[in-house]
Amino acid sequence: MPSFDIVSKTDMAEVDNAINGVSREIAQRFDFKGSKCSIERKEEEITILADDDMKLAQMHELLKVYLTRRKLDVGALDFGTEEKAAGNTIRQVVKVKQGIDKDLAKRLVKELKDSKMKVQASIQGDEVRVTGKKRDDLQEAIALIKRLEIAQPLQYINFRD
Repeated sequence: MPSFDIVSKTDMAEVDNAINGVSREIAQRFDFKGSKCSIERKEEEITILADDDMKLAQMHELLKVYLTRRKLDVGALDFGTEEKAAGNTIRQVVKVKQGIDKDLAKRLVKELKDSKMKVQASIQGDEVRVTGKKRDDLQEAIALIKRLEIAQPLQYINFRD
């Protein structure tokens, strides 16, 4: 039976490249001269340190631009709350979403079942496997999922006949 997997993965090497580009631009830009602004990644968290709200907003825009240049979806970022840090600076932690959480997986399975399509969906860890008898049914399932308003970027992989 034909099947495919719905996953949500972000290439962390490309995220590193985007962060390095942002760091280089911060070091060269005149409006960031003498500031304590920095950006770094540990595991799946990006930590942004800025002097004030204006510089933090500029760093957000730079990060979004560099991620877009690297063909990464900005929807994979989950911006946390701003918090005060040492020396009158602002720190913000940005999580890079990896995998499909249980709530989203349940919603995808429910939408596929409610659509009365001839496909079966099952949750397998942090991905969803969709199987059906015909390739056309699977393509309709992909089209249905793309029409849903989901902020997190999804990829469709392991398409097998």
